[in-house]
Amino acid sequence: MEQNKKGVLKNKLFLYLTEFFAGMSVMAVELGASRLLAPYFSSSQIVWTIIIGTIMIAMALGNIYGGRTADKSPNPDKLYGRILIAAIWIALIPVVGKYIIIGISAVLIFSVNNNFLIIAAFAACMVIFVFPLFLLGTVTPSLVKYSVDSLDDNGKTVGTLGAFNTIGSIIGTFVPTFVTIPAVGTSITFLIFSGILLALSIVYFVSEKTGKKKVIVSGLIFVLCCGLGYSDSFAFWENNLTYEGESVYNYLQVYENDERVALSTNVLFGVQSVYMKQDELTGMYYDYAMAAPLMTGEKNVSDMDVLILGMGTGTYATQCNKYFGNMNIEGVEIDEKITQLSRKYFSLSDDIPVTTYDGRAFLNATKKKYDVIMVDAYQDITIPFQMSSKEFFELVKAHLEDNGVMVVNMNMRGSKEGNINQYLADTIGSVFQTEYTVDVAGSSNRELFASDNPEVLSNLRQNTVTLADRELSGMMNEVLANLTEYKKGTYILTDDNAPVELLGMQVIDELIKDEVAYYKDIYERDGIKGLIDSF
Repeated sequence: MEQNKKGVLKNKLFLYLTEFFAGMSVMAVELGASRLLAPYFSSSQIVWTIIIGTIMIAMALGNIYGGRTADKSPNPDKLYGRILIAAIWIALIPVVGKYIIIGISAVLIFSVNNNFLIIAAFAACMVIFVFPLFLLGTVTPSLVKYSVDSLDDNGKTVGTLGAFNTIGSIIGTFVPTFVTIPAVGTSITFLIFSGILLALSIVYFVSEKTGKKKVIVSGLIFVLCCGLGYSDSFAFWENNLTYEGESVYNYLQVYENDERVALSTNVLFGVQSVYMKQDELTGMYYDYAMAAPLMTGEKNVSDMDVLILGMGTGTYATQCNKYFGNMNIEGVEIDEKITQLSRKYFSLSDDIPVTTYDGRAFLNATKKKYDVIMVDAYQDITIPFQMSSKEFFELVKAHLEDNGVMVVNMNMRGSKEGNINQYLADTIGSVFQTEYTVDVAGSSNRELFASDNPEVLSNLRQNTVTLADRELSGMMNEVLANLTEYKKGTYILTDDNAPVELLGMQVIDELIKDEVAYYKDIYERDGIKGLIDSF
């Protein structure tokens, strides 16, 4: 092979660099895939499993094809042609990827009865990511063929290729997560790594003085993709967003009208936080959770210490201070960007401290006790298992005063036996003596109140009578009218066994069925035309 080498291939360093950039790009695309899919399907372990599994399938098939192709026709032009195609495909992802996901979801939502999120996410991965990563999977076996000159040094050569691939993969893991995605977004991250692969291929073809048309066409397509795909808008149908961007953890979307400001971290599954501009109750679960301070003992409400795990934009803290005076409130929020947005758009007071940390890790690090602890860390099926187990709730209990109350926002209500809310409530019931639940009207949320104080209900009644604010008093009377004492069961989540994402997915399937039932009936009766006319 050595005598046939020319141009940049005279030096094995270029082959090693090819392996380096290929490995780097594979990992970058994998991380980009998670961020592209998360606003639509969540960033749960389920979605991550689908991404990793799909990509590994693509890489394995690429390895097989690349090895066979290199043996039959050891022509580097073919390899770098494949890298060129992979680069253009990756560049097209920011342009068309979001539309493909929405299209697949729209089709499947009317045809799939169970496991919608799994099937839709898998289908999206197969369509968007399998082909370019299959092409990149051909790189390693091809380079082995081109770089091994004799059996005497094949071990060294293959080892060096593997080292370059691994180092590239390491960089491709850290750079998107900590640099490019937070700084410039997912779309531009795809374009950056596409551009690297494109540049690599162009260097090869220019040095070999071949593939002129390929270079020109691919360059033009890449420039077009840069012009059309630079936007980080996942909700492309929204025209009046106040803010849209990404953090290390989330896709973030802020929108407002004359009445409220809202935050969403998921395109398909609703609002996470709300701020009311007119100084009134939100109409959401925060209003129901206001009962927690009134359930405690004789301590003055304004003197209470309140901890919020999953601070979000601070709606609950703002509400408590508004109706109960300046309580001693502190929050814990893992996403610092959300805290920044809360100060800028949601009027969260600078006097309320927010620690950027995992909620459970925070409890492990502090010895302070609180009168009220709110757990508001559950988001669709992205439920942190470490904050849903018996061990976690035992930790919460250890940080409550003797008459303290924990309130948990469970944002999905399931009807089947053994649903996620039943598991959470039973788990909490195994730790606390007293447990009440109330469903939030007009939503899928359910608030759970837990304490070792058996007088929480009578405390709430007594304190509600003394409320001067008529709006809050009316809300608390509604809570009292709908509170239900929970009958504890045996569905227990532990650190060792907490399948919260699978349980959450089951409830999501139920919610989707309920939402699309009307439109499915129209489709089955009147077809596509009838469905279009119904909107």
